[in-house]
Amino acid sequence: MVVLPGLMLAMVLAMLDNMIVGTAMPRIVNELGGLAHLSWVVTAYVLGTTVSTPIWGKIGDLYGRKNIFLASIVLFMIGSVLCGMAGSDLLGGPSGGMTQLIAFRALQGLGAGGLMVNAMAIIGDLVPPRERGQYQGIMAAVMSLAMIAGPLVGGFITDHLDWRWAFYVNLPVGFVALALLAAKLKLPRLRTEHRIDWTGAALLSIGITALVLITTWGGNDYAWGSPQILALTAVAVVSLALFVPVERRAAEPIMPLGLFRNRNFTLVSLVGFLLGFAMFGAINFLPLFQQTVQGASATNSGLLLLPMMGSAMAVSLFVGRAITATGRYKVYPVLGGVIMTVAMWLLSMMDAHTPAWQTGVFIAVLGLGMGFLMQTTMLIAQNSVEQKDLGVSSSASTFFRSIGGSFGVSLFGAVFNNRLSSSLESKLGAEGGKLASSGGQFDPAALERLPANVRAGFLDSLAFAISEVFWWAILFAVLVPVFAVFIKEIPLRGGPEQAAKAEPPVAVD
Repeated sequence: MVVLPGLMLAMVLAMLDNMIVGTAMPRIVNELGGLAHLSWVVTAYVLGTTVSTPIWGKIGDLYGRKNIFLASIVLFMIGSVLCGMAGSDLLGGPSGGMTQLIAFRALQGLGAGGLMVNAMAIIGDLVPPRERGQYQGIMAAVMSLAMIAGPLVGGFITDHLDWRWAFYVNLPVGFVALALLAAKLKLPRLRTEHRIDWTGAALLSIGITALVLITTWGGNDYAWGSPQILALTAVAVVSLALFVPVERRAAEPIMPLGLFRNRNFTLVSLVGFLLGFAMFGAINFLPLFQQTVQGASATNSGLLLLPMMGSAMAVSLFVGRAITATGRYKVYPVLGGVIMTVAMWLLSMMDAHTPAWQTGVFIAVLGLGMGFLMQTTMLIAQNSVEQKDLGVSSSASTFFRSIGGSFGVSLFGAVFNNRLSSSLESKLGAEGGKLASSGGQFDPAALERLPANVRAGFLDSLAFAISEVFWWAILFAVLVPVFAVFIKEIPLRGGPEQAAKAEPPVAVD
């Protein structure tokens, strides 16, 4: 409990930052220019985070998590400072500022990759699995609060301060976390050979980068059959194919393939991938529906997610305490998968006339499913491996969820664009075709200038396209409880029956 606030602050850094930066982006583009490269500000951060997550987890296993975790906080803070300085007079002025920001966001993402995975792994080091659920539940609740607070803090900074404070605000939080953890965090001593699988790390990084770029660019910047996407596909296939034999021969593989012989680890990795695919891919369209169809402001759309985050937070705390009290956990991912599927079905029923309160009820149901799933998948992954592979299991859980989310955003984006175009053309003819090709018409102010019949047709088509996204999400969400049913409920280490056998760990600074 002494170090938990420091761990939570470190996780809040990564969660809060992305939410704040999204709100500040219009101001950033206004000062630095580079509108055509706007998506790279997000993509660079996602790339840095996704590529580094497995590496941070493995390095933590090899060298001990405390110093590695502190290093990731320092790297994130350095990236934050440089992002805030992008395009300033110290770095040559606004010319080239967007390029600088993209590069510094990638650096910041590299640090963020170590924050989430090592925070969860440190909980695993300090607390036996039987008691771990309640602590992970607290952290899941804090993550939910961060997702709500992000748009509000970002809105305040955008309205009252310079956009650079969207990055500088990380510094005081980071310093507090750094000081607290450096002084108070003591972890069990680990003895392992310090040999890093650099070849495997390079191949995995190349493969992940290619996959993220495929899912980001495919169907948006480049056609799926374009030379660029085909070349990236070839790079991903070759690098990941080479990764398998390299890992089999490595003395300390960056991602031990033997872990996938464990049924629970494989199943929970699939559940995490599908969870990211269905949930993050679909949730991406909720703000668009709330702001454009229901007319909410950007800040209010963040507040409208409160029912989802509130229910997720409450269930996370309940599930954590229940797992600690009973030692039972299999029922929660099954139940969460069923509830998430029901929520996707409810959201697929929305149309242009759905009131905001009804959307709030639907997303509250989605939050219930999230609360049953989020920390439970991490707990099962950690309980499936030996203590020496705790970092790898934590990073794998985060990694598969992240990759699933990236694939989901890409697939659902293609579904959305296809359904929107076809619906607009069928409702509005040639005028609809023009609207479909004009992203600027998503701006509420621009919509108000449209003739009433055109605006109504556009909103109907937009609501239809978003509902189709949720229909597709059902196909993936329904597989979550199917896979979860086959998870074997292995007793959590650290229960009463094992307490007598446990030897106290040796604590070191």
